[in-house]
Amino acid sequence: MKTLALAERDGLPDALRVLLAEYPRDGWELDPGFDGLIRFWLDRHLMFRKLLGELRSGTEALLDRKIEADRFAGLTSRYGGMLVNGLHEHHTIEDKYYFPKLVKKDARIAKGFAILDKDHHDLDEFLAAFVGRANEVLGLTANRNKLQTAAGHFQTELAKLEGLLDRHLIDEEELIVPVILRYGSRDLG
Repeated sequence: MKTLALAERDGLPDALRVLLAEYPRDGWELDPGFDGLIRFWLDRHLMFRKLLGELRSGTEALLDRKIEADRFAGLTSRYGGMLVNGLHEHHTIEDKYYFPKLVKKDARIAKGFAILDKDHHDLDEFLAAFVGRANEVLGLTANRNKLQTAAGHFQTELAKLEGLLDRHLIDEEELIVPVILRYGSRDLG
C-alpha cells in the first residue's frame, strides 16, 4: 500500500482528487468561482516558492563565489525569516480556521484535510532543520572555507525542504481550490 506521508508520497490518491477531476487546474482561472480568496491563497503559495527560489539562488551564488558572505547572510536571514514565519502563520490559519470549514463541504475528501494537517506538523520538523542549517551558515560568514562546507549542507537541506513544500502545496491546491470552486467561499471570510 502506498504511504501518504509527505516525505514519501508523489501525490494524493485518486479517491481524494474527485473534485479535481471535475475542476481541473487548467480551468481554474476561467471558472466564475475563481475569486479573491483563491487568488490570495495561490499568491501566498507562489510567494513561498519564490522565497525558496531566492534562497536557492543565493546559496548557489555563495558556493560559486559570486556573492560576498555578508550579502548572502543578509539575504538568507531576510528570505529565510519570511519563509519560516510566513509558513507558520499560513499553516496555523489553515489548520484552525479554513480546514475545519472546508472539511464539512464534501465528505469524499475529508481524509485529504487530515493529510494536509499532518503535512503541516511534518513540515515543522523540516523547517526546524532548515533553520538549524541556516543558523550554522550564518554563524560562519567570517570563515570562508568553513562557510563553503556549511553552505553545501544548507543547500542539501534547502533542496529537501523545497521538494517537500512543493509536494504539499500542489496537493493542498488540488484539494482546496476545487472545493471552493464547487461550494463557494462566502462562509470562509
